[in-house]
Amino acid sequence: MVAETEQRKPLRRPSRSATVQEPRRTAPALETEEGQPDFAVLEDALLGRWKDLRLDARRRMLDPELHYRDDLTLAERRARVTSQLQALLASGAPRLPYPPEYGGSNDAGGNLAAFEEVVTADPSLQIKAGVQWGLFAAAILHLGTATQHERFLADAIELRTLGAFAMTETGHGSDVASIATTATYDPETQEFVIHTPFRAAWKDYIGNAAIDGRAAVVFAQLETLGERHGVHAFYVPIRDDEGRFLPGIGGEDDGAKAGLNGVDNGRLHFTAVRVPRTNLLNRYGDVAPDGTYSSPIASPGRRFFTMLGTLVQGRVSLAGAAIASAKVALQIAVRYADERRQFAGAGGEETVLLDYPRHQRRLLPRVATTYAAAFTQDELLADFHSVFSGEHDTDEARQDLETFAAAVKAEATWHALDTFQECREACGGAGFLAENRFGQLKSDLDIYATFEGDNTVLLQLVGKRLLGDFGKRFKGLSAARMAGIMARQVGGTVVAAAGLTAFAQRVADLRAGASHSLRDADVQEALLTSRVELAVADLGGRLRNVSRLAPEESAELFARNQHELIETARAYARLRQWQAFTRGVERIEDVPTRRLLEQVRDVFALDLLEKDLAWYLMRGLLSAQRARSVTETLDQLLAGLRPHAVGLVGAFGYQQGHLRAPIASGAERRRQDEARAARHAR
Repeated sequence: MVAETEQRKPLRRPSRSATVQEPRRTAPALETEEGQPDFAVLEDALLGRWKDLRLDARRRMLDPELHYRDDLTLAERRARVTSQLQALLASGAPRLPYPPEYGGSNDAGGNLAAFEEVVTADPSLQIKAGVQWGLFAAAILHLGTATQHERFLADAIELRTLGAFAMTETGHGSDVASIATTATYDPETQEFVIHTPFRAAWKDYIGNAAIDGRAAVVFAQLETLGERHGVHAFYVPIRDDEGRFLPGIGGEDDGAKAGLNGVDNGRLHFTAVRVPRTNLLNRYGDVAPDGTYSSPIASPGRRFFTMLGTLVQGRVSLAGAAIASAKVALQIAVRYADERRQFAGAGGEETVLLDYPRHQRRLLPRVATTYAAAFTQDELLADFHSVFSGEHDTDEARQDLETFAAAVKAEATWHALDTFQECREACGGAGFLAENRFGQLKSDLDIYATFEGDNTVLLQLVGKRLLGDFGKRFKGLSAARMAGIMARQVGGTVVAAAGLTAFAQRVADLRAGASHSLRDADVQEALLTSRVELAVADLGGRLRNVSRLAPEESAELFARNQHELIETARAYARLRQWQAFTRGVERIEDVPTRRLLEQVRDVFALDLLEKDLAWYLMRGLLSAQRARSVTETLDQLLAGLRPHAVGLVGAFGYQQGHLRAPIASGAERRRQDEARAARHAR
């Protein structure tokens, strides 16, 4: 994966020189000989490959009948969201990823692009739809065979059977391999016996489980002829047509949650529940009538990760929804900050909030990060579509997709939560009012950092993949040769180098290149890439003997390095964002628009460098003087973006019907005009 930084390399332009000036509060609007930036061009670029499907979904999300309401009881909210599923189905969008015989067009990427936009209407509706079509029906499609598709899939797609995705247990969430529910095969009756042996094995936090679900895809440890074969998925009916639990099945309502209360999450448990042998979703593992187990994938570990990998779309879609919601929050906050005035300036006129450098610092780097996240999400969707449409479905492509999706999902969801809080605070008391959406967005999307893979666990997976690729470089080397590489001197400092001449040269160039501008794309990429490669190499050196240790010692060594592993994975995710952003910049043909987008990209890059200044200073990659110039240059860039702030967030493309926040409606400007007129009349 470290080598992956060489993929999708952005085109290069001649280096620009930087003149570091004293930061100022405002700066003139960016204008070149070619004219002003065209924000319609930016909006078009952000819409990405599935532009038409996104726009169609956004148009449908303007319907008030789909919007979140806070004046309903828990039961009313759940019933409303359930009824709204029919409106989504009527649009045809949920059918997109399925084969033509089920009304679809195998458009996996287009489906998720449209699905992401549902969050602007009501996050509960998005998650309810995701449970039904993205988890329950998708599990049948990807884990089942043609015969099972004929039996179960059409009813799931067309909402004739509402379903649940019963994987998580009270005692095991992220550690799916250790779930305790069992599915024991009985050759005499040719049935599986589904059983939860103790309370911690109950399926928990399951969408559709409390009320609506009539069937569930249940994940359990498959056992046959006295031997276990790991986690497999089973189609299990759980309620009759009247909503009563079937024999042997019970459950509880999870009740009110901190958010997403339009989704009926609940618990399920099974007491010797029998299902036919043919209800095992058997694409990757099957049991013959006599109990003999077979699989096209010999390795149990690889089989497990292959099965889970087919469900990666949940992570991809949550990342996209988080980015969409961050766009909404920033459109609201920046519009308000461009109108709200506070404290008299030199001329007696009160100052617009966004003219304060600190306010620019609060909002504009998050605007830049959202641009980076949006371009990255479009590339992630393209990779997802390539694999799941069959265009490029290989083991390596699936592994790369899983790593990329894990990194993007973690960064996007954390970014959204950080953005909601900062926007709320930046809007003061108005931001705390429920009508202005920040509280609702934050409470509903809080769980996005946890489900479909806890972010911290996902980043550990990313880090381990980076280490795995690093280890392949040293495979077969003698201990002496490996020690020599690990002790290589780069730029006069002993480091755990990656063993690549190009990497060593990049580090040396950085130390020698104080005259290079921090706004130069080559300098930015070298710094961000070195942040990943040097950290991976350092971890690789510390963990290189882990396979020779006893399991307890190995676990302890990983635990001691867990923090560094996660921070390295985050650095990798941010590098991928920078690269995607740069490719997005280079696709813009309109010169003044490209110049503005380069400036936004530079804000993103310098914000990342500023966050990691201590790391760069400790390793000598930046001098103290140059580290100070990071902040100075960033301040200068933010002042330059100030005149374009409203246009930049306007390019996110959401209408007031999506924002639904009074402070973003122009009401504040009218209040300010009224107050100004009253002062002048005195």
